[in-house]
Amino acid sequence: MPEAKLSLNNLKRAQPQQRRKRVGRGNGSGYGTTCGRGYKGQKSRAGGYHKVGFEGGQMPLQRRLPKIGFHSRKGRHSSEVRLHELNLLESDVCDMQTLREARLIPQQAKQVKIILSGKLDKAITVRGVKASRGARSKIEELGGKIE
Repeated sequence: MPEAKLSLNNLKRAQPQQRRKRVGRGNGSGYGTTCGRGYKGQKSRAGGYHKVGFEGGQMPLQRRLPKIGFHSRKGRHSSEVRLHELNLLESDVCDMQTLREARLIPQQAKQVKIILSGKLDKAITVRGVKASRGARSKIEELGGKIE
């Protein structure tokens, strides 16, 4: 049997619509007297319900577990470069742009610091980038300079 063409006269609901529960309209409806709430107790009363995570006065799970972890909002934009990674730079000048091009720092980095780790093989000029005391001395020892 071919499918009927969709038009205004043969539109149907995707699912049958469920009737709204009309409570407090007599016992014959099935929702009289207690209105489907049962007898007595907190849940049967108006406005009577506990907050999410409430465990009857017992210390709730979210308070029993230890707090762990921390994500610094500054850390997202700061980065560090090890001294031996500067050997990967093609130019003799080290600034934010050349570090990004060499993929040594992420694109969103706003401040960078060179730290003493590894060995530097060539003299470089550092511009607009911070350096630790040890890294600074190694760079200057090789004939490089920090501006």
